[in-house]
Amino acid sequence: MLKALLVIAIGFLPSLLSLWMMRRTRRSRLRMRQAAMNFPLVQGRQNLRPVEGDRYYLEGVGYLIGDISCKFNARSGYMRCAVNPEGPCNGCRHYEPRELTSNEKST
Repeated sequence: MLKALLVIAIGFLPSLLSLWMMRRTRRSRLRMRQAAMNFPLVQGRQNLRPVEGDRYYLEGVGYLIGDISCKFNARSGYMRCAVNPEGPCNGCRHYEPRELTSNEKST
C-alpha cells in the first residue's frame, strides 16, 4: 500500500512542478510588462525626427530625407543613407553622384 502511494506521489510530482513553473513565469512576465509600460519613451525617440530643411517630397514616393542625388541615399523618410544614416549630408566624405539609368537618361 505504501509503495502504491509513493508511486502515485512521484507520478504527480512532474505536473505539480510544471504548474509551479508556469505560475512563476506568468508573474515575472506581468512584472516585465508593467516595467515596459512605465519606461519613458522620450529618450529613444529624440533623434528620429529629420531636420525639416533636409526633407524632400517626391511624387509617387513620398517624403525623402538627405541628398537625393547621392548614390548611397536610402530614398526613405526615416534614414538618410547606408553609409551615414544620421547625417548630415552637407560635406559628407562618402558622397558619390548617382549614375543615371537608361530610363532617366531618355527623359
